[in-house]
Amino acid sequence: MKKFKIAFFDTKPYDRLTFEPAVENTPFEILFLEARLTRHSVKMAEECHAVCIFVNDELSAPILEKLAQFGIRLVLLRCAGFNNVDLEAAKRLGITALRVPAYSPRAVAEYTLGMLLCLDRKIHRAFCRVRENNFSINGFLGFDLYGKTIGIVGTGKIGITFAKLLQGFGMRLLAYDPYPAKDAAELGLEYVSCDELYHACDILSFHCPLSAENVHMVNKDSIGKMKRGVIILNTSRGKLIDTAALVEGLKAKKIGGAGLDVYEEETDYFFEDRSDSAIDDDVLARLLTFPNVLVTSHQAFFTREAVDAIAATTIGNASAFFDGKPLVNKVC
Repeated sequence: MKKFKIAFFDTKPYDRLTFEPAVENTPFEILFLEARLTRHSVKMAEECHAVCIFVNDELSAPILEKLAQFGIRLVLLRCAGFNNVDLEAAKRLGITALRVPAYSPRAVAEYTLGMLLCLDRKIHRAFCRVRENNFSINGFLGFDLYGKTIGIVGTGKIGITFAKLLQGFGMRLLAYDPYPAKDAAELGLEYVSCDELYHACDILSFHCPLSAENVHMVNKDSIGKMKRGVIILNTSRGKLIDTAALVEGLKAKKIGGAGLDVYEEETDYFFEDRSDSAIDDDVLARLLTFPNVLVTSHQAFFTREAVDAIAATTIGNASAFFDGKPLVNKVC
């Protein structure tokens, strides 16, 4: 059996736990690399047949050109988003990119709901307080979700799953998406413009892929259109939000809270242990000082079911490519 070697960049111990069983009895051999894929580390893939990347790896034109020089024609994304891939360069170089479009919408949707409940009822602060034997509930006043209006930006699989979870809370569901979902009406989901969404919603939750058109869609101007005290949730991509504008909105108390599982400059911090050093990113450091901000390290996807599905689909994508079968998860 011919073996195909795949360079896996930006790997962690849990990647081994899921991918090593996934390649048993297959023609694939995995080279697990801790380094992110950059111009400096791309040479590590020189003797491989394919590369596999995650959300913070870089696939710019120069890196793709280097991969092409190595004879690599396949890029596997073990994630749904592909904003870190120069698609035009990949097409020009004859490199195919395959992704995992729907590993577990429930994982991200359930996590988003958890962030909302945690922020609203100050559970993260209560946990810390009682560990110091302080059982006061001063400052922990929350609000009922019942009767509130929530706006969902992006109604793909995750957004729709999130809407289904919210049905049990008796909330008014608004949405914005250029491509409305077919089953939106039966969920009680009402599509409106972005401006209408900003004006009407008590809570905004972002579930859309990142594109050139929606970079910093949450900015100084859009925040100005929002309700005072709005809660913003983002478990999608960090660059949807202008973080400096978010900080100003929090300082002015225009924004009542933010739950962020992603951050626009997360590359040097998220998924890494930085507990022995100071944070050099002044914006991130300021964000972490707010008691009404919950920041987590891009873990919304991280369930057993999701990581197993990511492994199975990624290896399935590789098999389809090398076997000459239809590429159902092709990006370019």
